[in-house]
Amino acid sequence: MRTAIRVTEEWQRAGVHYVRTQAMCRGFQIPLEAEFGEDTPEDEYILILEGIYPVSTCRLHYLDEDTCKIERVATLEEYRGQHYGKEAILEAERWMAEKGISKAVIHSREAALGFYQKLGYVPDLSRAYGSGAFRCIYTEKNLSGSGQNGRQHHGKIV
Repeated sequence: MRTAIRVTEEWQRAGVHYVRTQAMCRGFQIPLEAEFGEDTPEDEYILILEGIYPVSTCRLHYLDEDTCKIERVATLEEYRGQHYGKEAILEAERWMAEKGISKAVIHSREAALGFYQKLGYVPDLSRAYGSGAFRCIYTEKNLSGSGQNGRQHHGKIV
């Protein structure tokens, strides 16, 4: 059974760190300091469990009263392509909308751009940076609409 958690407890944060360590540090050989060095106490997290196991996560970093950046989207390799990352993003969007956030921003790795576009994120190719596996593209999505494609107001995966 798939469960989306808005992280508030330390055991949940441990799940977030597990997924990020496995998916990013081991998967992309990113040093721990580089992966976790920008985390702040104000950041919030979504954790997706499959049964009792943490499998996907993302970080919410509030830029101002209207804008939140979704960062550090990570899914364990063996669970990719099964909509766990999508569920993390959709739960993050629901949480942001409840807080009155009207715009979500994601700096997408170029290889994942199509994934975010399917979720309604619009890329700005003039705001690309980085290189190789970490060439990133700025994307944004308006959350103040009335349920774009019905995705933001349903607790199920669509």
